[in-house]
Amino acid sequence: MIKDFYDAETEPIVKLEHFYGEQKHLVDKCLIIFSKVIYDHLLKKYECKEIALMGSCTGSIPIYCLEYKGEKIAFYLTSIGSAVASSACYEVYWITGATKFIMFGSCGSLAPEVTTGKFIIPTQSYRGDGASYYYAPAADYIDIKGCDKLESIFEEMNVPFVKGRVWTTDSMLRETKGLVAKRREEGCIAVEMELAGVQALCDFYGLTLYDFLEAGDVLADSGYEISGLEAANHDLGKLHIALEIASRI
Repeated sequence: MIKDFYDAETEPIVKLEHFYGEQKHLVDKCLIIFSKVIYDHLLKKYECKEIALMGSCTGSIPIYCLEYKGEKIAFYLTSIGSAVASSACYEVYWITGATKFIMFGSCGSLAPEVTTGKFIIPTQSYRGDGASYYYAPAADYIDIKGCDKLESIFEEMNVPFVKGRVWTTDSMLRETKGLVAKRREEGCIAVEMELAGVQALCDFYGLTLYDFLEAGDVLADSGYEISGLEAANHDLGKLHIALEIASRI
């Protein structure tokens, strides 16, 4: 049963100190980046210092730090998917000390009449992933706790946005017409692949997550529209907003 995934009563056998030693305390804030274009832009525009290395048998992932408006802000390039993104978030917390994470990426719109021309601030995410069930008791949705703070920041910056439910999936190739219709009926306005797992992990370990999205592709009754996906993936405007969020939290 899926409810058996969650065990908050006994100790984990595998711990990060087995790989990294004692926890480090280098920064408080960190950007979770999904775009190589945005990542490379940061490395070119800012004076960035490598402060840690997240190990992996597929290749290590460097974690950099830059200074923005007097704030030290770490950042790293994560992989797509709830399980990988949530695990990476906790590893970065362990090896840098960051407790406030700003995650921003693209998503598929389920309601283009609502999302077009606006950023999306998720309020809840449907748990269509697997990772979240290891970090929170079984439920259909998980609350996205940083949404109200993000709303106030977006209003201060005069950035157009819409708040609403989203859907976290582990398989974009199984976003069927029936499932899309169900999620729309429940009020979901977008679909993405990380939020439920990362939010559940952050809740479990007492970390803070601020997440916003930009719709690119569209899942419509008439079919799949992909034309806006690349622009949404690599929009540098998202980076400016993320840096401002980091300076204000």
